[in-house]
Amino acid sequence: MKLRFKLIISTLLGGVLFNACSTKKDALINRNWHALNTKYNVLYNGNIAFEEGRDELNATYQDNYWEILPVERITIREEIILDSENKNPKFEIAEEKATKAIQKHSMDIKDEERNPQTDEAFLLLGKTRYFEQRFLPALEAFNYILRKYPKSDKLNEASIWREKVNIRLENDELALKNFKRLFKYELLKDQEYADARAMMAQAYINLSKIDTAVQQLKIASAYTKKNPEKGRYYYIIGQLYNELGHKDSANYAFDKVIELNRKSPREYMINAHLQKIQNIPVTKENKLELFEYLTELEEDRENRPFLDKIYRQIAEYHLANKSDSLAIAYFNKSLRNTQNKPQLNALNYENLGEFNFDKNEYKIAGAYYDSTLTNLNENTKKYRAIKKKLDNLEDVISYEDIVQKADSVITLYNMPIDKQFAYFGAYIKQLKEKDSLASKREFERQTKGINAFAETKAGKQNKGKFYFYNITSLGYGKTDFKTRWGDRGLEDNWRWANKNSSEGIEEQLADNATQENVPITEEEKYSVDFYMKQIPTDIAIIDSLKTERNLANYQLGLIYKEKFKENLLAAGKLEKVLNSDPEERLILPSKYNLYKIYEESGSPLMAQMKNNIITNHPDSRYAEILLNPQAVLEGDTDSPDAKYAELYRQFINQEYLKVITGSEENISKFTGDPIVPKLELLKANAIGRIQGYSAFEEALNYVALNYPNNPEGKKAKEIIADQLPKLAAKEFVDANVSKKAENWKLIFPFKTSDTQKAEDLKIKLEKAIKDLKYRNTVSIDIYDLENKFVVVHGFKSEDYTLGFAELIKNNKDYSIANENFVILSSNYQILQVHKNLTAYKNRITTPKP
Repeated sequence: MKLRFKLIISTLLGGVLFNACSTKKDALINRNWHALNTKYNVLYNGNIAFEEGRDELNATYQDNYWEILPVERITIREEIILDSENKNPKFEIAEEKATKAIQKHSMDIKDEERNPQTDEAFLLLGKTRYFEQRFLPALEAFNYILRKYPKSDKLNEASIWREKVNIRLENDELALKNFKRLFKYELLKDQEYADARAMMAQAYINLSKIDTAVQQLKIASAYTKKNPEKGRYYYIIGQLYNELGHKDSANYAFDKVIELNRKSPREYMINAHLQKIQNIPVTKENKLELFEYLTELEEDRENRPFLDKIYRQIAEYHLANKSDSLAIAYFNKSLRNTQNKPQLNALNYENLGEFNFDKNEYKIAGAYYDSTLTNLNENTKKYRAIKKKLDNLEDVISYEDIVQKADSVITLYNMPIDKQFAYFGAYIKQLKEKDSLASKREFERQTKGINAFAETKAGKQNKGKFYFYNITSLGYGKTDFKTRWGDRGLEDNWRWANKNSSEGIEEQLADNATQENVPITEEEKYSVDFYMKQIPTDIAIIDSLKTERNLANYQLGLIYKEKFKENLLAAGKLEKVLNSDPEERLILPSKYNLYKIYEESGSPLMAQMKNNIITNHPDSRYAEILLNPQAVLEGDTDSPDAKYAELYRQFINQEYLKVITGSEENISKFTGDPIVPKLELLKANAIGRIQGYSAFEEALNYVALNYPNNPEGKKAKEIIADQLPKLAAKEFVDANVSKKAENWKLIFPFKTSDTQKAEDLKIKLEKAIKDLKYRNTVSIDIYDLENKFVVVHGFKSEDYTLGFAELIKNNKDYSIANENFVILSSNYQILQVHKNLTAYKNRITTPKP
């Protein structure tokens, strides 16, 4: 009986459970069964995964405190996120659970949802998609709740999340309209009210309505129960007041953040302290108080994670007090303590760059600006501004290097031999002392590191074991090597890899010795004879260095004068040129630019330089300008720009020989003028049009090598790298093999001297095309110095081209029987680039019409 009773009970329970699993029956047991499973199983695990994913986002999120913080801590990625993509595995799990709850436990009966937990599943689904930045699918989920579940207790929360999505989709005005409606018709809980007001503030910030955003954040901070949110809202209020220029109100808001102390993240408090300090101008009265304030922040042990920002603020304090050395020291301390904060690094490097720029240390400034760029986003206004400044400095750095190296070698060359020996002897002595001290410090550092490791658990466990069998010890060794040597490739003579440029005279000689990948041995490093052998003995080399140095000094004078308005530096460079026995072509431009500098500064040397130019160079253009500046201004057809414009017009008209000879004449005439690189590039293009690929490549290389820091030199380098490889192929394309849909051309060759005959044929061809209702065009193209082509462009096929040639030959109205051939457009380009007309004619098998 007992067994039968158990079987009956089991059968009944099984039937009840089976019926309860159905989502199609609207019974109490069905509703409760699915509700319990949804809430305490699927959604429970889904919500746990969602919160873990959100915590991971918060842990990795970095606020940019140099801009107004967003109300919500979420990083918006620039790339488009597809609906099928999941970037965070926790959110993926949460979405799977939400989807499972909807698919397996939803009880949609007679268009009414009977499972009271399904709306929460849709809410979890929408929030997960929101944090994955799949905003449109998220919007769909929230709208479904609002439309499908009018009696849900999650309607207000779903409404707030929907408007958050609208704000992310830049529908700020729509979100504000919906929020106002929500406040009018619904009663919200305090936290919901705070969340809604905070997101309204974000919308107003996006719309640049700062005053209104402040009011919304004040309300949000009053209603929220979460102290981290209070701290964030107060901090943003302070930032907004700073934006409005209300420093006192901003500091009041920052004080609110500081009062929260440990109740909100310490990062908010530290940045609030620093913002307050920035809002207080340094005066004699408060200078000591501010310094004590900063010192207290620096010495607080709890502030160690934020020392990078504190050091930067101390640096700015010292900079404001004209304590330059202390400011530089603290900027560098900030850089050493910065971890994964590119914005902070960029600001520090920029400050160091500006400091050195103001001190006319352009080479050092350029290095700092370069480091600034590596920490900035390329698509920002700041990046473009720094890049422009760095581009200007690149020329200065390059020319200063040339001058420095040339001066170093020339100085040594001019020394008597005994002084050369004494100089290198003193240098080697200093080098040995320096290396000995460095070795001693390195040994002490390594010993200290090894002893410290030996006291660790891993060190005690592996005591006596061979170094390479000890993973932890091996890791220490690798780190130590990288700290000392940096990243070095596995190669011979690795110690000399990526050797930095030297600054001393003797080090530059050593650098010259290693330019051919010949490393300096330890013996050579301390050998006077080694350095003596590097000094040039050929007077031609020294003369070449002097010429190079004079040209570099001249270019530096122009750059300092025109780009940086540093007339004192410019005058010094140009005077060095005149005092260094320069080439004839540099003398007059240097004198004229010095005259302009003296004139601008009101120097009495102006009149002396003017008389010098008029007396010693009476027939020059500069003398003419000084004697009669008004006449030159009214119509200077002999100016560099006017000459270039005329040559460019000739280039457009295919007068390439005139362009080449005219460019050469004006390059000689205007030596030292900024127009010269332009003339060189124009001449290179003209040479390419007449002489072909090889000559064009050679001419471009000349421009790129001789004017590497000018726009024209850079353009020539770009053409060599990008365009020449595309033109290098000289093999003609077989029309039957080519897969491209190309046009054909009909070519009538003429001698260059037959200009009138070519013009007459062009007119006759244009008349034929018009009469016969063709749509082709005709041009006269220069081939080389001896030949030109009359070209009919735009035929769809070879047969069509030959048919046209036959037609105009046999038609009595035209009777054009001139020698001709047909060619594919791509082959015509090869013909013009490589000047291989004979090779093309030899491959033609189709008989002439």
